[in-house]
Amino acid sequence: MNIALLFPGQGSQTVGMGKALYEAHPQVHRLFTVAEEVTGLPLRELMFEGPAEALQRTSVTQPALYLHGYAVAQVQGFAPAAAAGHSLGEFTALAVAGVFSFEEGLHLVQVRAQAMQEACDARPSTMAAIIGLSDEAVEKLCQEVSEGIVVPANYNSPGQVVVSGETAAVEAVMAQAKTAGARLVKKLAVNGAFHSPLMEPARQKLAEAIQKASFRAPRCPVYPNVTAQAEQDPEKLRELLIQQLTAPVRWTQTLQAMWADGLRTFYELGPGNVLTGLVKRTLPEAQTATYDH
Repeated sequence: MNIALLFPGQGSQTVGMGKALYEAHPQVHRLFTVAEEVTGLPLRELMFEGPAEALQRTSVTQPALYLHGYAVAQVQGFAPAAAAGHSLGEFTALAVAGVFSFEEGLHLVQVRAQAMQEACDARPSTMAAIIGLSDEAVEKLCQEVSEGIVVPANYNSPGQVVVSGETAAVEAVMAQAKTAGARLVKKLAVNGAFHSPLMEPARQKLAEAIQKASFRAPRCPVYPNVTAQAEQDPEKLRELLIQQLTAPVRWTQTLQAMWADGLRTFYELGPGNVLTGLVKRTLPEAQTATYDH
């Protein structure tokens, strides 16, 4: 069976994540121990017990999601025909595909999370979901705003785009989107402008770490967020991972490309079912399943 594995990004975290996995599978205990040693974070405590505010900090959320998704993949032992991850999830997809080791990926995720946290703290910025307008309509709204930097950050599913940028500019787009007839306009519970030019300082720090890492050819094609096309060249995967922080996540296009390439079954690995919902909206005929342990 041609299975595509999907790994979630920030927003899927929840208190209690990974607990059933940890209790059911003693073989993942080592991964949790390694993750705590590499990050210096009490991940078991934060993931299993919270509090939610601590788990929502970018510097905690990203290692937690990476650890959870990778551990589920190891336990389930799927042999996927392809893999992709939403934003942070791309790191999990690359690790599961064997592009870099669990430990190497964890180090990159930690560098990314800390650099993003610093970029968030340095400048008031936010993100907002706009539902019910076309991609082109949202792009036009962003271009017309004069209050500052705002760009489309996530193309999540047809009619669902997330914008990202300086707070005043995002709020201006939100107001215009309501006027333009958007069905729902909602500010996200994030503390920064991910996948926008405001992440450039973080991208530079992450680029240094990625350039030093050892990248190998993946065991299956990986669909990077930047191009939304199947890729197997390790050097291209490296370059696209560096570009990812300031470029939009083309998730709608990724799913459509996977479908065009013959993939019909999509398994989401990690907490929640956000990506499964996006698959159902984008590819109504696809087979889906979610695995959190």
